Amino acid sequence: MKTYVIVGNGVAGIEAALTIRQRCSPEEARIVVISDETDYFFSRTALMYAYMDMMQRKDLEPFERSSYDEQKIERVRGRVKDINADSKTVTLGDGSLMVFDRLLLATGASPRKFPWPGLDEIKDGLVHFVSMSDLDTCERLTPSTREAVVVGGGLIGIELVECLLHHGVKVTFLVREPWYWPMALGEEEGVVIAEHMRAHGVDLRLQEEIERIDVDADGRVKSIRTTKGNDLPCQMLGICVGVGADLGWLKEATTPVKTGRSISVNTAFETNLPGVYAAGDCCEIVTEHETFAETIWYSAKLHGRQAALSMLGDEVSYKRPLFYNSSKFFDVEYTTVGKVVNLPTGTPSLYRRHRTRMISQRIVHQNGSVIGFNMLGSRWNHTILERWINERRSLEFVLKNLRDAQFDVEFGRAKIESFEELEIEL
Repeated sequence: MKTYVIVGNGVAGIEAALTIRQRCSPEEARIVVISDETDYFFSRTALMYAYMDMMQRKDLEPFERSSYDEQKIERVRGRVKDINADSKTVTLGDGSLMVFDRLLLATGASPRKFPWPGLDEIKDGLVHFVSMSDLDTCERLTPSTREAVVVGGGLIGIELVECLLHHGVKVTFLVREPWYWPMALGEEEGVVIAEHMRAHGVDLRLQEEIERIDVDADGRVKSIRTTKGNDLPCQMLGICVGVGADLGWLKEATTPVKTGRSISVNTAFETNLPGVYAAGDCCEIVTEHETFAETIWYSAKLHGRQAALSMLGDEVSYKRPLFYNSSKFFDVEYTTVGKVVNLPTGTPSLYRRHRTRMISQRIVHQNGSVIGFNMLGSRWNHTILERWINERRSLEFVLKNLRDAQFDVEFGRAKIESFEELEIEL
C-alpha cells in the first residue's frame, strides 16, 4: 500500500485526495491530508457570506464531515516545517514524522504586504480576507469599527468592502490604478463598476495609495495618510493586494524545493525532488516556452486533479486552459472567458452598454475570430462562450447566436436595441 501525503486542505489538495481515492481503494492507498488552518475543507469564495451572516461556517463546507471517514481520507491538524525527500518524510511542528511515498504540496498562498511606514507598528486592526482566521479577525473587530480603509482593486477587495458596508461601516476603497481592476476589466467596465460602488456608498479613490499608517497608544490602526496627502481615520485596515506563495520554510528544508516566485513544477506537477509534487496557488508551471502561475479557484481544482493523476503514474502534460472566471460586484453579475486584457494595441472589441441598466457586454475579436468575452450585469453559460472561442467563430456568428449562451430568464433579458454600441480598440 502506498501512502499519499497532501499538505493543504484547500480546493487543490482535497481535489487531489478525492481523485486518488476514486482510483484506489483504502487497501491500495493511504491518504493523509495535513492542514494547520481548519479540520475540514471549506470554500474560500464563500467567506463573505459567512461574514454577512448569510451562511453558518459549517455551510461553507461543500462535503459532509462524515464523508472523509467514509472514504478513509485521514485528516491531520498541524503545520509541516520540514521535508526530507531522501528519507521520504515530512516533519510537523510538534516534531513528529510522517512517511510518504508521494507528497503533494498544496499550501496555497498568503496575502502580500508592502513596506509602508507604520505597518510593523500595528498590533491590531490589520485584516486580510483569504482564510478562516481572517474571518475571525474581521468579526472580532467589526463591533468596534466605525471607519475602514480597504486597499487593493481586485475581487477580494470589493468583497471585503461589501461585507463592511453590510455591517454599517464607512468604507474608503483605495485603488492605485486609473480604473477598477485593469487586470481583468477594460476601462469602460471599470467605470461601470466604479459607478455601482459609489452608488452603494463606497468612497472609491482611484490612483491613490497608502503613504503612512498611524496607530493609537494600544497599537491599533488609527488612520492612514495617502499619497495625495489625505488623512483617513480608520479602525480597520484591509490589505487585499494579491497573494504569494509562502516559500521561506521550503527554502530552508532538509531537501529544498526549487522555487521561483512560487514552487517550480513541470507540466506533470513534479518538483525537483523525486516523489514530491505541487499544485494550486503555491506553484508556478515551467514549460519550454514560459513560466506561469494560475492563482484562481477553477485552476487550483484542475491542478489538484491533474497532480493526483501524475502521482498515480499517469502521463500528465498540463496545458493552460482557456481562462474563465465568474463573480459578482455587489449585485452585478460578472462572467469573463478567454482573452480580454493585456492584448496587443489595436486589438478590436465590440463594447455595448445598456442605456439605463447596469449591463454591458464586451466581445474581443482578432483576425476574424472571437477570442474573449467580458459580460457584466447578466448571467452567461461560459461553456458555450468557450466553445465559440475554440471553434474560432466570427463576431457575426456570435452576435446572431448570443442569446443561446444567456442564462437569464426571458423577462430578465435586455433588448439589443436598448444598448449603446461601440467598436473599441484595446
